Amino acid sequence: MFRRLSLQLILLSVLIVSVSAQSETVVVRPEPTSKVLVNPGMGITTFQRFNGEPLNQGLRWSEEGPTGKRSDSSARSDFPDTSIAYCRWFWNELQPTEDRIRWEIIDTALVEAQRHHQMLAIRLMPYDEEHPLPEWYRNSGARRANKPTDKDGAIWQPDFSDPLYMKHWNALVSTAGLRYDGHPFLDSVDISSVGYWGEGWSDYMPAFQVQKALIDIYFDAFKRTPLLMNFDEPHALAYGTQRGAGWRLDCLGDMGRQWKDRPTFSHMLDFYPQQIARTGVQDVWQRSPVSLETCWVPGFWKEKGWDVDYILDQALRWHVSSVNVKSSPIPIEWKDKFDELQRRMGYRLVLRRFEYSRSAKAGEMMPVHMWWLNAGVAPPYREYILALQFRSSESSQTTTLSTDVRKWLPGDAVVDQTVYISDSLKSGTYQLRLALLDPRTSQPAIRLAIKGREADGWYSMGTINISSGAIQAR
Repeated sequence: MFRRLSLQLILLSVLIVSVSAQSETVVVRPEPTSKVLVNPGMGITTFQRFNGEPLNQGLRWSEEGPTGKRSDSSARSDFPDTSIAYCRWFWNELQPTEDRIRWEIIDTALVEAQRHHQMLAIRLMPYDEEHPLPEWYRNSGARRANKPTDKDGAIWQPDFSDPLYMKHWNALVSTAGLRYDGHPFLDSVDISSVGYWGEGWSDYMPAFQVQKALIDIYFDAFKRTPLLMNFDEPHALAYGTQRGAGWRLDCLGDMGRQWKDRPTFSHMLDFYPQQIARTGVQDVWQRSPVSLETCWVPGFWKEKGWDVDYILDQALRWHVSSVNVKSSPIPIEWKDKFDELQRRMGYRLVLRRFEYSRSAKAGEMMPVHMWWLNAGVAPPYREYILALQFRSSESSQTTTLSTDVRKWLPGDAVVDQTVYISDSLKSGTYQLRLALLDPRTSQPAIRLAIKGREADGWYSMGTINISSGAIQAR
């Protein structure tokens, strides 16, 4: 009897301690939101233009990047706002003479991106059928790979293994790196050196050692800005991604029967899935971004009756972070499908549970526990600082936690840490707020997939009592 009574008293004591402990703890379960979120480094990009500018009409687009500031249009397009403006320029536009590079073109684009609340992704392109290599280069004694009488003789095709090509293209890329690497509004740079639009393929492909050297130029020039490797040549793709680049492809959506020389060929069915597996780039997304560009535009897909669900599902399966639809209208019937793509692509950070002490003492440590869910298909690729703020009408303190959000792959993440309560805080009730900060500005940078975002970008978690003496329960 005595032993049974003792056991009951012990259990009662444990229960009381548990209840008491629970009363000293606040558990917050934020309400998720289903909104499409505009966050850095992800989303449907604008192409050769910026947020709010008129779209390309019909099924057409331009390969010519902006060369100056354009006047703002009062007509808003029904196109999603985005954090990335993707622009690319041909060599002859950027460097009309050997002794002059028009850096003002890219300078202006960076300013315009910032003005439109975007970052700039860029590509420098050697040439295409309508934009030849610079005349000064063609007259420099550089070797030509084809003859005027050849089937493709109307296009001056360079010998990519020519030391003059390496010299002059290297100079352009290297100087761009000196000028722009690490620029706070430069999102990424395409690795581009060979063939039409610099896509990495050509009828006059150089030996792999030459391809490798042309790829290395970019890694030497851009050590801080993310690089994206073009997709077509398997050895080049494997090499560039092994060095740390992400990857991009430029014919998302092609379901076939559009190529005169390959009437049954489809990028989506006959090339892309196999190339990803054969080159071993399936897991690159875990540390570097995947960016996709549509073959033609979504309106063309609809005209051809292509399976948009299959196309977008493949993009998500490849862990896409950004998609360039060439600033073309999205068919109204597909708006919900593209909204869902935006909700799932890139990262989508949901704070599921936040636990903290109801009261704390200034000058001491306080434990916090968080359960996060990345409901997207990729992590954030840039550094952001998880921060808590204690704020009252009289004083405030911001303290940071040591977690690395770049490791938050799709799925759950847990943060169990202690934070220091500044001894300068006066006794009183404080609002406890949370945000992911840009380390360059110390300002909130990420929209979380929860409700409750305040005007300055912080999220309120509740209140906490701070005392300068012993911890006091409310």
